[in-house]
Amino acid sequence: MGAPTGVEVMKLAGLHERSRRHGNDPYQPLRPAFHQLIGACARPVRMWVDFVEQELQPGSWLWIRPGQVQRFGPDLVAADGVIVLFQPGFLPPATVSAAHMDPPYEQRPLTPRGPDAEGVRRALDHLGYEYEAMASLPLESHTEVLRALLSVLVVRLAHVRDPEPGPVASETFRRFHVAVERDYAVTRRVEDYAAALGYSPRTLSRATLAATGRTAKQYVDDRVVLEAKRLLWHSHLPAREVAGRLGFADASDFTKFFRLRAGTTPGAFREDSPPRR
Repeated sequence: MGAPTGVEVMKLAGLHERSRRHGNDPYQPLRPAFHQLIGACARPVRMWVDFVEQELQPGSWLWIRPGQVQRFGPDLVAADGVIVLFQPGFLPPATVSAAHMDPPYEQRPLTPRGPDAEGVRRALDHLGYEYEAMASLPLESHTEVLRALLSVLVVRLAHVRDPEPGPVASETFRRFHVAVERDYAVTRRVEDYAAALGYSPRTLSRATLAATGRTAKQYVDDRVVLEAKRLLWHSHLPAREVAGRLGFADASDFTKFFRLRAGTTPGAFREDSPPRR
């Protein structure tokens, strides 16, 4: 995204025209480094996010996180919806906390109803208005207005997801999550993460199990498999290069690891992934 303020609001169908204008294929798998809030209006919106097909019904929203792999369905050119893009770090810490934006992340469409739907609609309308009125304020003031209005929209959508949110993930799990995101291609040993973070392996597993229902070892392996799938779908790298990027010295070890946890081989997964067109 190229918006100078850190946030961009546009019609979903405009993505098709903009992609073509820049010489890009809008139907190829994408892996943006920014957040996307996608809302369907009068017609459903069909797309894949991390290899799972999603169909947003009118009035529904989907939050795509940075680094996820996505592909739009063939009807993007006629899509009736809106997309709000914003950079990581754009929202203030208070909004991140109020919207429960910490991991683990839930990937499912949200459909506001009643007062929630009205609150989301008003927040989006005001955000869209101020986004288009950039010349009416100094850039710094304009950015702060957009930051505040985006915060309203995000918190509204978070309330639809969790009207009565349960306990937040522990600080232990949050630190573990950050470490895994940074080092999953370096080590898959829970003992290494425990030593680096100052916890015992058992403490990491308890915290991870409480937050995700998976042990610490399963969580690390899940992240490696997810990255492997993303690379296999999004890139044209041969499996041996994917293995190298994920820290496997031998491609056969990677294939065994992937088959055991994904139930298929890297090559078969690539063949069976959603088509690029």
